[in-house]
Amino acid sequence: MASSYLKSALLQFHYYKELGDKTIDQIPETKLSYKVNAQTNSINTIVKHLSGNMISRWTDFLTTDGEKEWRNREDEFNDTIQSKEDLIRIWNKGWEVLFNSLEKLNHDDLEKINYIRNEGHTVMESINRQLCHYSYHVGQLVYLGVLICGEQWNSLSIPKGESNQFNLEKFSKPKSRKNFLEG
Repeated sequence: MASSYLKSALLQFHYYKELGDKTIDQIPETKLSYKVNAQTNSINTIVKHLSGNMISRWTDFLTTDGEKEWRNREDEFNDTIQSKEDLIRIWNKGWEVLFNSLEKLNHDDLEKINYIRNEGHTVMESINRQLCHYSYHVGQLVYLGVLICGEQWNSLSIPKGESNQFNLEKFSKPKSRKNFLEG
């Protein structure tokens, strides 16, 4: 992975997986099916959808259409997950397929074309598309986590009221060139 773009994208995907991991860790098993209303998705269905999308999009990434014939997208929105253990297994399987595929890419692959539902994208466009899609849904997971946990929620970013202290720590260190997710 010789490209700084690929390295950055990989770090971003790891960051969003970590946000999801930390959210799932905080949710009681009895609340994984919680929905705000009939039009919203539960943590279970969001995870099932993300994993289904990842497995479809990143399996044989450069050689087959990203919307696989075997994918059953509609079923991804049926809450059939039976336990937190199953949820975590499904969640990790999607990310495993994504990371295995991304880690094989190199700079020369970025301008290659791959397809999603017969629409051609450069590899870079496909990565950007999925990065935005996954961050959108991980944001939903986090928001549901905040709603479910209420006052027991452990913030995944700079907690309210602690911005000044955080900035003091950052500005007390010398300037450096690195991705904000490193270190």
